[in-house]
Amino acid sequence: MTTTPPVGVLAELAVAPMLNPALDEDRLAWLALVLSPGLGPKRIVDAMARIETASEIFALPLTGLEALRFPAAAAQFIFDGKARQAAEAESSRVAAQGATIVTFGCAQYPERLKEIYDPPPVLWVRGAVRLLSRPAIAVVGTRHPSPYGSGMAEMLSRDLAVRRLLIVSGMARGIDSSAHRGALAARMPTVAVWGTGIDVVYPKENKKLAEEILALGGAIVSELPMGTFPAPQNFPRRNRILSGLSIAVLVVEASENSGTRVTARCAAEQNRDLYAVPGNVTNKGSWTPNTLIKQGAKLTATWEDVWEDLPSQVRLELESEAPIESKLAIQASLLPDPVLRPQETMVLEVLRCDASLQIDEILDLLETQLTSSEVFTALFELELAGRIRCMPGKNYVRTM
Repeated sequence: MTTTPPVGVLAELAVAPMLNPALDEDRLAWLALVLSPGLGPKRIVDAMARIETASEIFALPLTGLEALRFPAAAAQFIFDGKARQAAEAESSRVAAQGATIVTFGCAQYPERLKEIYDPPPVLWVRGAVRLLSRPAIAVVGTRHPSPYGSGMAEMLSRDLAVRRLLIVSGMARGIDSSAHRGALAARMPTVAVWGTGIDVVYPKENKKLAEEILALGGAIVSELPMGTFPAPQNFPRRNRILSGLSIAVLVVEASENSGTRVTARCAAEQNRDLYAVPGNVTNKGSWTPNTLIKQGAKLTATWEDVWEDLPSQVRLELESEAPIESKLAIQASLLPDPVLRPQETMVLEVLRCDASLQIDEILDLLETQLTSSEVFTALFELELAGRIRCMPGKNYVRTM
């Protein structure tokens, strides 16, 4: 299956996924272990390090399987051939989706992910597998952001993505979705790590976002088998993969008890750099980033705060990859914005980046200056130009 790759800077990145061929014996063995009951990631990786080739597990006697510290139920499942049957069935389902199985023993498996304490033995991937080995930053935060938080996540992700730093996030509501949209606005690929199977979109309203990620040469990744539905325990475990794939983690907004703190803790344990966007101290969503900054995370207001802190070899790699048209696009983005009509200027001046205004509030503020039709027209033109965003309930916020 092939698709026409996007033009410009994506040409060498956007490679359409090929249908997954039948798995070789070693990859089939890794998959069989993941599908066996009672086996966790670390136990599987440790066991595989004790045998020469992964496929040996299919020929081991029951005592040999138990010697690898497999629980009795798992050893019996493998010995009876049920694990192999489950792996073959799963491989067929993956192939039907045009997806790919990447195992810990594959050359395609990202090296950074191998560094963490409990790397996933198998990754299910839709889209461009090789993106997983690119320099990346995980952008994470609350599912209930303020307009300021959404705007900062989108702006920072866009500005870093256009400089070819891969944006990784979890495609959850809120900050995650804003991060992916920022990368897509830069016409650059992005990677979404799911806490469900790669065929189960969650939340459902992000179906279009998932399609856009794949259409623009990105990837969707999970450590869970096809058909796995959302379960609360899956998402904290998923967070170690977000930080594990990345060289750094950027926290935008999150409350005191947010799951984002799990990702931040994983970043610290995995020796990843940690960045945080400061927020209003009266906003509960500012608690986690402000606390992280007090604890040593780097305060981040612009893309330069991240860029100047990257390892020299990473910066050189990213700068060398940016072709001429990408550099011109960055320069063009620094040019002054087009001149606005007087009505548009007046509407823009009453809107804020950090708080939304409802349409009735806007009309009240401009009651003596503009008619309602002039306000509606100005809002339409500003939204079309990307200067403002319309949020649910006819609330408007200025973009950053």
